[in-house]
Amino acid sequence: MTHLGVPKTYKLFIGGAFPRSESGRTFAVRRADGTLAANAALASRKDGRDAVVAARKGFGSWSRATPYNRGQVLYRMAEMLQGRRSEFVALLTQGSDAGSDAAGAEVDAAVDRLVHYAGWTDKITAVFGSANPVSGPFFSYSAPEPTGVVVVLAPTGSALLGLVSAVAPVLASGNACVLLTDQDPCVAVTFAETVATSDLPGGVLNVLTGVLAEVAPHLAAHADVNALDLTGADPTLRASLAADAADTVKRVYVPAGTPDFTAPPGTARLRAFVEIKTVWHPVGALALSGGTSY
Repeated sequence: MTHLGVPKTYKLFIGGAFPRSESGRTFAVRRADGTLAANAALASRKDGRDAVVAARKGFGSWSRATPYNRGQVLYRMAEMLQGRRSEFVALLTQGSDAGSDAAGAEVDAAVDRLVHYAGWTDKITAVFGSANPVSGPFFSYSAPEPTGVVVVLAPTGSALLGLVSAVAPVLASGNACVLLTDQDPCVAVTFAETVATSDLPGGVLNVLTGVLAEVAPHLAAHADVNALDLTGADPTLRASLAADAADTVKRVYVPAGTPDFTAPPGTARLRAFVEIKTVWHPVGALALSGGTSY
């Protein structure tokens, strides 16, 4: 008896759950040889709004979590990704001409990248914050705080490593993320499945699959989105989205040139989505006279 294969349908990832698109639409995902590999949900404008609502809810608890706790969750994500290595190798090879060795190297690099950012979570304040010298009877301190809800357009040409390299610094710095991808939905949603079992609070990461030009403009103009990472957009779309974002004064990150995700990541993406808050505090009359300040 011949076995009839059942292509998987990859859903969206919103608020810690895996819903279908509210529109009911899907699109075909094909292997490198043109055969059908799977179906994926085609996100709509309403799905984008739902993802932003979920991200805003998730941001509260995640931004208040201790840096140590955030680091442990990112490390757990690396563990879960490592545990599904063979599955990701198969997904990476089905959508391109890359061999299994190259795909395996990409999965290993993605695991290492998550561990890298897990180690950054409790160092962000020390590296980007400061005690500022001032002329006067004041203390002045600057400390980085998360920006809020960040929309990330998934990078092209690096289905897993590029995706992790864009998402991990957003999460490490305490932000919530809405990831939009039209590159390889199988890899993106399977990564969401690893996230769902890694203790990350629901809504902190949301994954939408579909057409960037259809959904991204609505997210760029959304008043409850605080920042955009336009890595995955072409130059024309970048210009349009940056103009849409200007109306609500969003932070916009555009990498210089073509990113090399195999290179050391540096700190640009960590800096992009933190806001430096400075506090001034009077020293007090007793402290000035040599007494004790209460």
